[in-house]
Amino acid sequence: MFSKIMFATLYVSDQDKALDFYTGNFGFEKMADNPGPEGRFLLMSYKGQGWPVLLWPGTGGRPASEADRMGTIFLQSDDLRKDFAELKARGVTFVEPEPEDYTWGVRVTALDPDGNWIALRQQGSSRQREK
Repeated sequence: MFSKIMFATLYVSDQDKALDFYTGNFGFEKMADNPGPEGRFLLMSYKGQGWPVLLWPGTGGRPASEADRMGTIFLQSDDLRKDFAELKARGVTFVEPEPEDYTWGVRVTALDPDGNWIALRQQGSSRQREK
């Protein structure tokens, strides 16, 4: 089943300004800053702690648009396709019909009873898992 929280999301209007604010005022450190298919993936965390925060484009604490929507919590799985099948059998609703391969692993998005997105991820490329 799931093994850890990967990261949480803060929707921000300006990623650089937000990073400066959190690093300068609260002691966060930048962990990752990578371009991605959906946008700039900017992670920060406290040094030595394993629960990072994603600074993702948005306004007023919300995604910029429905197309830009990311999960508000990301959970890591060791076998996402198996976990997906178990959760679906329990009646959990998903945004995508099946888990999808993506650049850094496998992903699918669950919905809680209020419609909040729960991003479920398995790290590692699909080619690595097949070996």
